[in-house]
Amino acid sequence: MSGSQFTIFGNKYTMGSYILFIRISSSFQLAFGRFQKSRLFSIPDGDYLYIGSALGKTGDPLARRLIRHASRSNGKPPHKIQSEIIKLFSKNDAVKSCAFIASEKKLHWHIDYFLEHSEAEITHVLIMRHPEKLEHHLSEFLASIRETSLIAPRLGAQDTRNSSHILRLTDQKKTLEQLGQFIPALTAKLEKQ
Repeated sequence: MSGSQFTIFGNKYTMGSYILFIRISSSFQLAFGRFQKSRLFSIPDGDYLYIGSALGKTGDPLARRLIRHASRSNGKPPHKIQSEIIKLFSKNDAVKSCAFIASEKKLHWHIDYFLEHSEAEITHVLIMRHPEKLEHHLSEFLASIRETSLIAPRLGAQDTRNSSHILRLTDQKKTLEQLGQFIPALTAKLEKQ
């Protein structure tokens, strides 16, 4: 299923992996928490993506994680897409509770620091409802295509050895098309194992 703001694979699970597509409207400098000893990175305007997962076994982990990503801390306005994320999950029969309230967000993950800036807006969310962790597979695939480039090794993926989960993006449409072919093949392969 694909819409202007969402591309969705599967419908059976409340957990899964996801890719956030992010537009940076103007350049800024950013330290991703303590990543690389709080080094400041120059973030040019343009498009980026983040690969993540929410695999909790209780509640609605995927919905809650995406709503959290679309929030900002200290009373700042949420990302514009947040209300659409809430609507999307409120209509889905896999969601056990539609009473989502974005709680006060504390910056924890690298992506939290990135999404906190008013220059950053989540423009599209690709959702894969699947019980296995797909981040490594997605990261390998996305790192192999021409439309992405590294900001820094292991950025957004401190819990892995060889992947990065925050990448620069040059062509969102082409990347979504390529993912549209890769993801069904990946999930079919995993289900045969």
